[in-house]
Amino acid sequence: MSPENDGARDFDFLFGGWNVRHRRLKRRLAGSAEWAEFEGDSTTQPMLGGSGNLEDNLIRLPEGAYRAVALRSYDAASGRWAIWWLDGRSPHQLDVPVVGRFEDGVGTFLADDMFEGRPIKVRFLWTCRDIDNCRWEQAFSEDAGKSWETNWTMDFARRV
Repeated sequence: MSPENDGARDFDFLFGGWNVRHRRLKRRLAGSAEWAEFEGDSTTQPMLGGSGNLEDNLIRLPEGAYRAVALRSYDAASGRWAIWWLDGRSPHQLDVPVVGRFEDGVGTFLADDMFEGRPIKVRFLWTCRDIDNCRWEQAFSEDAGKSWETNWTMDFARRV
């Protein structure tokens, strides 16, 4: 991280509108290999004077569309981002934030959470092939991060 980029601009690549291709495991942490694939739309804008952003999503699940947002904020003191997820189907429940940073072009964000009554670790990874094509993926671990099950990917293609 250079002095010109203390990390607060790490998510600037995401500003604007995107077409999103989702791929999600039908059953998580159950040994499933069956995936659901569906489309979505996403728009991200800066906030908090540039040290935060809001991503508005329309997710078109096969069983019906819903809206969700990702809220991100940067802490200059620690050099880390926090990312919260708010699902429009549960509008009063903000997920536990994943926290992390970008290193060598990959953003890694982690949290301790619960899934179906059992403790897990959650990992988000952000990578970009170029300015117009990025990927987010989510993985869960039941063994404190020794192994991971990737259960959701989102491939972002910039809208023209």
